[in-house]
Amino acid sequence: MALSNSEQSSGTVLIAIALSFVVASSPSVYPLSPSMATLRPMIMIMVLIFWLLFQPRYVGVFTAFIIGLIADLLMDTHLGQQAFAAVIMVLALRLCSLQVKQLNTFSAWLLATIGLIVFQLSLWLLQLMAQSIFVVQSGLSLLISILSWPLILLILRGFTR
Repeated sequence: MALSNSEQSSGTVLIAIALSFVVASSPSVYPLSPSMATLRPMIMIMVLIFWLLFQPRYVGVFTAFIIGLIADLLMDTHLGQQAFAAVIMVLALRLCSLQVKQLNTFSAWLLATIGLIVFQLSLWLLQLMAQSIFVVQSGLSLLISILSWPLILLILRGFTR
């Protein structure tokens, strides 16, 4: 039985999504000095935001929760913190994207910025409430992530066509 073109293309998109998350997880666990680790961009979350914006049919709240759990395990944070922050980010992005008429490079960057800020604020709030810690240095990671978003967009955009 032969697959239709839409079934073949959806399979290709799903493989691209899965591979992009595997590749994005690698820099997250690469050992860095403590001072350099504060500059590490949130690549897994940036890839998640990209797929949320450009392939919402395949990536949603459940995917965000699973990616958040994987990020919790990879980065040795309390289980569920990044997962919860990722779900809050998805909901915020879905609300904001209702106002966007056409998704161009600037609007995608703006939505990604909102998503990254919501993710980081949620994570800070959770860590403050659960562990009584506030890691202000992760603000540098947020800034690096916002500035490097166009690079993620450039790399992954070829997989959405």
